[in-house]
Amino acid sequence: MIANPANLSAQDYLDQEAHSPTKHEYRQGYAYAMAGASDAHVTIAGNLFAILRNHLRLRGCRVYISDMKARIEAADCYYYPDVMVTCDPRDLMTDTYKRFPRLIVEVLSPSTANFDRGDKFADYQTLDSLQEYVLINSHRARVECFRRTEGGLWLFQSYAPTPDPARAVPVDLQSVDLQVSCEALYEDVVFAAQEPDLN
Repeated sequence: MIANPANLSAQDYLDQEAHSPTKHEYRQGYAYAMAGASDAHVTIAGNLFAILRNHLRLRGCRVYISDMKARIEAADCYYYPDVMVTCDPRDLMTDTYKRFPRLIVEVLSPSTANFDRGDKFADYQTLDSLQEYVLINSHRARVECFRRTEGGLWLFQSYAPTPDPARAVPVDLQSVDLQVSCEALYEDVVFAAQEPDLN
């Protein structure tokens, strides 16, 4: 992401974003241009969107992919999650952003991984509606799930494929009552050769 030096109000950001050919995320007065995504990134997000859309059909929930903003009022942010699920009827009242997501998923790339795990996650945690935050690695098969407990703590669980199908553990998305295999999330993904992951 590239920072826009202008100090914008949230409304100015929304007005400009409505006419911008480039998507920007907004954080506390600054707009950040978003870079394009890799083939693996787009394929993973598309796989999960299709699985969630089919699973949640006729259940009163909506699934959004990459072009819908999440509004985080307490942190003064607008982000574009890769995949987002809301089941709150109040979100039908806003056309370009949603305020009450239940599940947010970000597909990690080397340039965004630290931010997605750090400040962005901290901002998302201010959403009372958010039950799960999921990070899906785009350069090796690994899924990280952060789940909010009734006491407000965030529990971490990671998932990866296993060569032994008898020992496979599906990714458990409790917020939407869905279990999905790593293989389904990574279907048709071709990983690019690169330096070892040190994150």
